[in-house]
Amino acid sequence: MDLDIEHLKTWIGKTRESRDVISPRLANSLAAVLDEAPALNEGDRPPAGIHWCLSPDIAPMSGLGPDGHPARGDFLPPVPLPRRMWAGGELVFSGEFRVGDEVIRRSRIADIALKTGRSGTLCFVTVTHDYLGPRGLVLNERHDIVYRPLDTSAGRRPRETPLPEPARTEEVDANPVLLARYSAVTFNGHRIHYDRDYCQREEGYPGLLVHGPLQATFLLRLASRMNGDRPPSRFEFRGVSPLFDGGHFFVNAARVDQSCRLWVRSGDETVTMEAKTE
Repeated sequence: MDLDIEHLKTWIGKTRESRDVISPRLANSLAAVLDEAPALNEGDRPPAGIHWCLSPDIAPMSGLGPDGHPARGDFLPPVPLPRRMWAGGELVFSGEFRVGDEVIRRSRIADIALKTGRSGTLCFVTVTHDYLGPRGLVLNERHDIVYRPLDTSAGRRPRETPLPEPARTEEVDANPVLLARYSAVTFNGHRIHYDRDYCQREEGYPGLLVHGPLQATFLLRLASRMNGDRPPSRFEFRGVSPLFDGGHFFVNAARVDQSCRLWVRSGDETVTMEAKTE
């Protein structure tokens, strides 16, 4: 498949601004997905990861691609590789969200680059988001998206990296209802999270995939709990391996000097996401 990187790079610098409100319904819906008591009112602090529920791409059914995502070529470049996945990102907090806030999100395509991985050519698109609320700037986010070919790497175990003994571990049941509810609260139509037949027949996965931002939300929540129920000033995360439904996964944290190291481990002991804080 020909990939015209110079054409794709013409998207660098493209911007978009959107507005959304952290309504009590939205905050309580995410709280319920995270198995927290949905009893939030205006002025309360919303659950960790609420920003990933704000300003989703809203396209009519006729404007969706075969994978359930909005068709490419508008804000995001038309990368001609079939798989689009979250690769990771970084969050830098300078304030707090509150239920009832109107939030402005200013987004920009920051970079587009080609790399070669075990599965072939990879295209990385870096998007930055600034979230501004009534009290000013709350969050700077770097969002790394990877486009990749279809391959059989889902069954390969990633290279293991040494991990410390966890100081805290939380267990999560990766069942289809969890994935469906998170897709609903984020208005995510990507079929890999709810259409098992599509996952297996079209993309070669053994099961439904647990969302990257959902895993990152559990990690961010644990990092906040380790930080006196406040979000860390900086939170960086990256996907390591796909995480599938059908079992439990474990969210782990360990203190390293003045920061935290965090990771998600599947039931078969595969690390699927890693994170660190400052």
